[in-house]
Amino acid sequence: MRRRVVITGIGTINPMGHDPETVWSGLKEGKSGVAKTTLFDASGFPTKISAEVKNWDVSACGESVDEWKNRGRHTRFAVGAAKQAVADSGVAETIKDPTRFGVYLGSGEGNQDFMTFSRMMAAAMKDGEYDASKFIATGLELLDPAMELEQEPNMPAAHLATMFNAQGPNLNCLTACAASSQAVGEATEIIRRGEADVMLAGGTHSMIHPFGVTGFNLLTALSESNEEPTKASRPFDRLRNGFVLGEGSGMVILEELEAAQKRGAQIYGEIAGYGTTADAYRITDIPPDGHGGIAAMRMAIADAGLKPDEIQYVNAHGTSTTVNDRVESLACREVFGDAAHKIPVSSTKSMMGHLIAAAGVTEMIVCLLAIRDSVLPPTINYENPDPDCDLDYIPNEAREASVRYALNNSFGFGGQNVTLCLSRFED
Repeated sequence: MRRRVVITGIGTINPMGHDPETVWSGLKEGKSGVAKTTLFDASGFPTKISAEVKNWDVSACGESVDEWKNRGRHTRFAVGAAKQAVADSGVAETIKDPTRFGVYLGSGEGNQDFMTFSRMMAAAMKDGEYDASKFIATGLELLDPAMELEQEPNMPAAHLATMFNAQGPNLNCLTACAASSQAVGEATEIIRRGEADVMLAGGTHSMIHPFGVTGFNLLTALSESNEEPTKASRPFDRLRNGFVLGEGSGMVILEELEAAQKRGAQIYGEIAGYGTTADAYRITDIPPDGHGGIAAMRMAIADAGLKPDEIQYVNAHGTSTTVNDRVESLACREVFGDAAHKIPVSSTKSMMGHLIAAAGVTEMIVCLLAIRDSVLPPTINYENPDPDCDLDYIPNEAREASVRYALNNSFGFGGQNVTLCLSRFED
């Protein structure tokens, strides 16, 4: 029999709050973390809004601001969320062999040094001609090697391994918006195979900077509803016009069941199933028939040993883009068949925005709290029904409902699809 994997600690810092319970309270109340962008001057961009983490720095988790100031914004979020998860689990004090404790993250790139790059480009341009030697010389003068190193996506995992003496498997994947869900799924497989007993898994990302917003605006993926920020993210609504860029981190402690029980750990739930597929279609487009998402959902349900109609809640990828929401709704109808219109589906991106690489694990934590409290979070701003999106999206208000099994969907640019099946723990 394969080893069972349970979640014994959770942590998150995101636009809705700086800890899981604050975030969960805001989601149940239908609050929004979206506002005008303040991290840089976005006045010249088509999109002037985002979901930022406000009023938080590493001093809140006992770290020195000076020590961490040159490390990525996403790395600082990772430290805060990981410290919460590790403390919540109480596992650190029980680990006798640190090589059995690993880290698997889905983390994005670090700080983008936009101003230095701009200065390098300005120095290299003369009379409309580009001088590569000037660009390089200016870079050698201005760039900080330590800060450049911190841009690498593997750095958060490296810092966390050092912080917690996690000497076991250490990996990072960057499969776009599916990254942190994939990290949780692959970390689960590591424990199932017996290669580790405890894994710190999750993700972290911040793309609220000129490069990030420019890229998504060029893809026409972001909402430009700047006048009403809190209403801009409206998944499954007929008037949806793009997602809202968010930031933050989510972390969980995964443990082998018997070890967790032996030490008397609290258990939030179990990773019952994991499915991962590729569309093999286009980089930024979803196949109209949704075959990749359908296959990932079916794989996760089968991995959990369940039938589709046993699922009682789906936390959707639900980005608020025209194509994603239509195709994800189609995928749910295909997977659940006659039960599709009876299974509640919601997108918490309507409130916290899209955390990109950190989105999946953060939404997984939401699923665990929904199972724990028998409350389903709403999809806010759902006002105009779309005939192509005809499921029960839990519009605008949270709902009480007992949940034993929940699905969490994460679909990313490049065609990556990940579905996790979460289960209430039952011995």
